[in-house]
Amino acid sequence: MTSLSGNITSPVLRDPDTQEAVRFLGGLVRMRARAADTAGAYALLEHTGERGYMSPLHLHESDEETFLILDGTLRVEVGNEVRSVGAGGLALLPRGLAHGFVVTSPTARFLTLHTPGGGFDAFVADVGVPFDGTVPPEAGPGPDPEELTRLAAAHGIQIVGPPLLP
Repeated sequence: MTSLSGNITSPVLRDPDTQEAVRFLGGLVRMRARAADTAGAYALLEHTGERGYMSPLHLHESDEETFLILDGTLRVEVGNEVRSVGAGGLALLPRGLAHGFVVTSPTARFLTLHTPGGGFDAFVADVGVPFDGTVPPEAGPGPDPEELTRLAAAHGIQIVGPPLLP
C-alpha cells in the first residue's frame, strides 16, 4: 500500500476567518488546508474567479493536482486534451504533465487538491497578496512573467507556456 508523505496525528479545526486568503493571478484563493496542517500529505485550496481567471501552462514536478468544480465552468488543457469541465466535474492532473485552466463562465468556484502538499500552496502564499475583504477583490499588479517563472521554479513548478486564452 502507498502512503502519503505525512501522518496526521492531531485534528485541525479552523473557522473560515482563520484561514489565509490571497489575491492570486486575478482570482481569490482561500487556503482551506495547508501542507503544514496535514503533515505534508496534501493542501486544499478554494479558488474563486471571474471569466478569464487562468493559469499559465505549467507542470508540477512532485505533486498531483485535482480540480473539483463547485460552480461555473473551466476549460482545462492537459497534455493534448482540452476539455470543458462544469459544476460537479473533476480533473485529475498527474505530476510532470503540462496543464492549465481558464474560467469560461461569468464566474467559477473550484477546489484544488495538491498531493503531497507544500509546493503549490507555498507558491500561492509567496505570490499572492493578502486579501483585505474588498469585494470584488482588487487584482492589483501581479509579478512579471520572468519573476513568476522564477518563483514557481523555487516551488517545484515549471511554467512551460503562456496563459490559456478565455
